[in-house]
Amino acid sequence: MLRYIASVVLFLLVASLLVAQDEIRRGKVKAIDPEKKTITITVDGKDETLALSADTRVMGSDGKAVVKLFEDKGLSPGSAVMFKGATRDGNRVLVGLKLGGDAPGKQPAIAKVDTSKLKPLPVLGSEKYQGFAGGFYPGGKNERPKNHEAAGAALAKTIVPLDGKIVLLSIGMSNTTQEFSAFKRLADADKEKNPDLTIVDGAQGGMTAARIKDTTSSQYWTVVDRRLKTAGVTREQVQAAWIKEADAGPTQGFPKYAQTLRDELRLIVQLMHARFPNLKVVYLSSRTYGGYATTPLNPEPYAYESGFSVKWLIEEQIAGEKELNFDPKKGDVKAPWLSWGPYLWANGTTKNADGLSYEESDFGTDGTHPAPSGQKKVAEQLLNFFKRDTTAKDWFSK
Repeated sequence: MLRYIASVVLFLLVASLLVAQDEIRRGKVKAIDPEKKTITITVDGKDETLALSADTRVMGSDGKAVVKLFEDKGLSPGSAVMFKGATRDGNRVLVGLKLGGDAPGKQPAIAKVDTSKLKPLPVLGSEKYQGFAGGFYPGGKNERPKNHEAAGAALAKTIVPLDGKIVLLSIGMSNTTQEFSAFKRLADADKEKNPDLTIVDGAQGGMTAARIKDTTSSQYWTVVDRRLKTAGVTREQVQAAWIKEADAGPTQGFPKYAQTLRDELRLIVQLMHARFPNLKVVYLSSRTYGGYATTPLNPEPYAYESGFSVKWLIEEQIAGEKELNFDPKKGDVKAPWLSWGPYLWANGTTKNADGLSYEESDFGTDGTHPAPSGQKKVAEQLLNFFKRDTTAKDWFSK
């Protein structure tokens, strides 16, 4: 019997918004098949059959978890539901479902933030945003400091097949899995990709930084292990990773939210070091543009400010923070080597330094989760990064 999550806080308002692979939809249950573990839902006159997985989240109309979906008396043919679906490995699966077709309470109106004066971090440089300097690295610089670059290049040379495989793993939330899945398809079809490289998507819907920062989120890390096993690889073969994270419904303002996210990211990379003994390099990215958001999930300026979380974390390691030490010559190793991956924030339709920009059509109806075109843009940024970066290209490509 499939396991279901027994408790999910604010299923549709917070967690399931991050779970979103598709947008939230309303429909009516047409049929339930306990043997095949599928549910058929009618939406706008069309039937859609979705399979349940170990990750499927189900809530009753009272907002409480439904542990045994097929035994719940409130769910039967004709029941009104709100749900989210996703395509995984070519199959349609049910990500989350809430009994009753009513919206989950009034969501606060989103105050539109004027982002016209926000400058991408590499453009901001030594200038300051609310008292904090920009740039990717210390001093408002966008290039890795020489010592950090040299250390990363040296580690990259040690990334070689272990039992025949090198694993690149993604860690993060729903946006991350949507974008990394698109990247995996693009990379696996690329003739220049190293045939010994296995790309595994470990990101999962609803799994914010606050939820995966330690082992209390055993479900998240159990799913990561399962996906590695499905791909025919092990924890020991994971040598590189990409992280993109955020937290849901931020209200703390700047710099508090960015500092909290930085601290959570610190715990995550430390945990990854412990779980993946041969993990050597980790690349981090900021959020994409949040100016089209229609929900309080993670709008501007929080999407923009997540870049500071990444910047500050990496700067801590560069400054010699012991809890982020990656060099055994300097003491106990507590984390992998950290660096910026592709910078994914762009100010709407204004192109950033990499030529990246976002139209409203690049996002779903919540203005936060990427539509296929948005997924493709991020996937292309990732592919270009791994094929060109000095610490990645030699193990990523043939």
